Amino acid sequence: WMGREGAPYSTLVPSDEVTINYRHGLPVITLMLPTRSERCQFTVKPVVTTVGAFLQDVQREDKGIERAEVFATDGSKVSDATLLEVLLMNDFKLVINNTAYSVSPPVKDKLSSEHATEMEDVKSLVHRLFVALHLEDHQIRKERELLQKLDHLKGELLPLEQMKARIMDSADAKTSRLLWVGLALMSAQGGALAWLTWWVYSWDIMEPVTYFITYGSAMAFYAYFVLTKQDYIYPHAKDRQFLHYFYRKSKKQHFNVERYNKLKDDVAEAEESLRRLRQPLHLKLPIQEISDKD
Repeated sequence: WMGREGAPYSTLVPSDEVTINYRHGLPVITLMLPTRSERCQFTVKPVVTTVGAFLQDVQREDKGIERAEVFATDGSKVSDATLLEVLLMNDFKLVINNTAYSVSPPVKDKLSSEHATEMEDVKSLVHRLFVALHLEDHQIRKERELLQKLDHLKGELLPLEQMKARIMDSADAKTSRLLWVGLALMSAQGGALAWLTWWVYSWDIMEPVTYFITYGSAMAFYAYFVLTKQDYIYPHAKDRQFLHYFYRKSKKQHFNVERYNKLKDDVAEAEESLRRLRQPLHLKLPIQEISDKD
């Protein structure tokens, strides 16, 4: 029989020289060590152990083994990265030095049916242990990442907050001045009408004037509704004028409103994630909070 590199090997040894049995759901590979002339058992974990790791374990047990390889039944070499779980699905040949062993793994379906309940219990226990040992570290690491992200976002947001505060003060001052100017104009109009009614003309002359002034005011309010699709309500009109001044001032000072809103949303999202992360009752773990100063 010829190997992958063309090197001749001795006649295949019967399959009973290398046996595979299952104990507690794990395969136990028993083989004869060539130089020590004794049988040795290797319990492997098929879902994590590779062919290369198994061969290294065999060579460590017997220092006289110079070469250890695994071949498929068609003569092709099995990669060292192949998991034993895949290897044990079919027959294969184990070559140690110049001796080739023909190996026939037991049928997996029969074994899985016999040990299915036990294996499920083991998997469940391993999962619970993994969660108990590693979840808290993951939560603390995630909390530290969120705190670093918050510090970065707040650092970017601080100059925008300061600029926004200055723009808001300016817009609020202009809006207040406009309201006072409106009050002054209304007071002046009322005084002028009273003066014209009692000292210059009579009510018979001023009555049509006041009528057209009232009708003109009604037209102005209707025009406001047509343009804004909103009733002329004083608080709403004040807010609209404030926003007009605010955006005009922002444009002059190159204040990026969209960037500011995006940063505010990111900060709110990070804070909400941090709040959910710091709920030990929800996690059912005594998670230790990290100080914001860390």
